Amino acid sequence: MTHVRTSPYYSQSNCKMERWHKSLKSKCIRPGKPLTREDTVRLIQTYLDYYYTVRLRRAIGYVTPHDMLAERQAETHAARDRKLELARHQRQLRRAAVSLERSSNTTTMASPGETEAGSAGMQPC
Repeated sequence: MTHVRTSPYYSQSNCKMERWHKSLKSKCIRPGKPLTREDTVRLIQTYLDYYYTVRLRRAIGYVTPHDMLAERQAETHAARDRKLELARHQRQLRRAAVSLERSSNTTTMASPGETEAGSAGMQPC
């Protein structure tokens, strides 16, 4: 990490730094409860790896900053599209199987006033 100075009297850049510190504290430091400086450094490094290589960013098209810098956003989107298409296909297969199961389990219903033995008015003596 490096020390970053913001422009004086420019609140937007200061807000971004404060938001970063809030995320770092709430999602990394406090849950991890480091006991030593080495624990803190390890926790922060783990969080930074997640933050830059796993966490998707809406502002850059739902890719990671690492993929964006490596210019792999097209590959990432293509892989995501393949996964979505596969999921759609699997849902269609499941729905078809459920529909087929329901249609094979239907029983013939007797009309009103009828029983399996026959009509209600024509009981055998």
